[in-house]
Amino acid sequence: MGGDQGPGSVVEVAYALAWDLEARAPWRLVTAEAARERDVAGLPYVVVYRIPGREVPLEVRLVSWRDHYVGLWLYDDHGRRTAELDLRLLDDRSRLLSRRTRTWQYTGPDMPEFDEECPRSSMELFPDGKGRITQEPRGARGPMHTTVPGADVQRWQVRPEFEDWPLVSAHGRKLPGPVALQAAALVSGTEAADASDDESVIPATCWRPPRPAQPGPLDALFRPRTRVTDGYHSEMTVLEPRRTGTLRVPSGLLAISGPDNPGDEGPAITVPVPPGEYVLEEALVRVGYDCEWSQGWVTRTDTTAVRLRVGETPVASWGMGLGPDDDPRLLGESEIFGFSTDGATGCFADAGAWESVHRLFERHLVHGEPGVGEDIPDSMYILRTRDEASGGELVAFATTGDGTYPVWVGRSADGDVAEVVVLVDGMPTVLPDGIAGGAEAAPAP
Repeated sequence: MGGDQGPGSVVEVAYALAWDLEARAPWRLVTAEAARERDVAGLPYVVVYRIPGREVPLEVRLVSWRDHYVGLWLYDDHGRRTAELDLRLLDDRSRLLSRRTRTWQYTGPDMPEFDEECPRSSMELFPDGKGRITQEPRGARGPMHTTVPGADVQRWQVRPEFEDWPLVSAHGRKLPGPVALQAAALVSGTEAADASDDESVIPATCWRPPRPAQPGPLDALFRPRTRVTDGYHSEMTVLEPRRTGTLRVPSGLLAISGPDNPGDEGPAITVPVPPGEYVLEEALVRVGYDCEWSQGWVTRTDTTAVRLRVGETPVASWGMGLGPDDDPRLLGESEIFGFSTDGATGCFADAGAWESVHRLFERHLVHGEPGVGEDIPDSMYILRTRDEASGGELVAFATTGDGTYPVWVGRSADGDVAEVVVLVDGMPTVLPDGIAGGAEAAPAP
């Protein structure tokens, strides 16, 4: 490749507002000066490197400093992505963490991009020195091997200046050197291309900076007569929330965690609240379906979320609850932080009494010791323990499976905590017409 380029190689450089994933082409070219302005302002832009006369790129750099993100994508001669490097801007904003690296080794020219049988590998690194390397030599359908990266892995690199980024693909593609970069020819009107921050005009086929998981319309799950779907049932109707007692938090620090984790590690997430006693609720939906086993129409009530209400003030904004070591700048698209459970259980608790109420939880649930806990019947909330010395409590609730569950903290317009919500399953989708018609929905059973 590139043998007709003489003693060196020429690579064209183009700047654009976005990268069209379907067309594998830049969307709305801008000048280098406009891209530099976006770089200084932290706004998204892309840099595309190509061999003159070729449609497929060598390399695409995707930058959004406001999202602490730089992506580097390498392509082969067939326009398939062969490597991704996810860099994160942390610390003093002068260093980049090599957060995630992924590679694909296509076994032939006809193998589609990201084919399930394509051998692949990935490496994840964290600022604390931890990480993992995953290899799938037979693709996503084959076995997976996981190891820990060695100390020689380069975890950090200095943030380059706007003009000083190295052309990584020049080494992997073995371009005859030296490599000379030249500006790509600009089409008419590029000089005046809009460099504003209006993402609404960018086509849906274009890359956007990775965003952590979002809470969705949580308030809709507690609004009676709202119509939602979970993707399996075409329609479910939200009922009145069911109140299931209260939780005492005399310490003023609310804990949300998986109570099946070791108690000496402390709760996964804590949220400061005024000392007090708070209402616990379940979000309920009624769903009807034609049941094969009952040979007829069946109606049942399910719980979609649990909620602790700190007050009556409406929620103005939602945020993801974070543990002491959680850094949202490390999250990829739709990724979460939360509490983990191996026993399909979460809990709300007084963090000030955590060791005591957690120990009582284990004695009651694990060892079956009588008199140390209170079972809660007919509810997604399953049991309560109480520290007699402080009055602090733990109330455990069931989830629909093991794994990690995000915690959503709702705040008022003044920034005060108003609600804390945990989805016990996925977030249902609100149907377009929103509210069910007719009479008021039946009250919760």
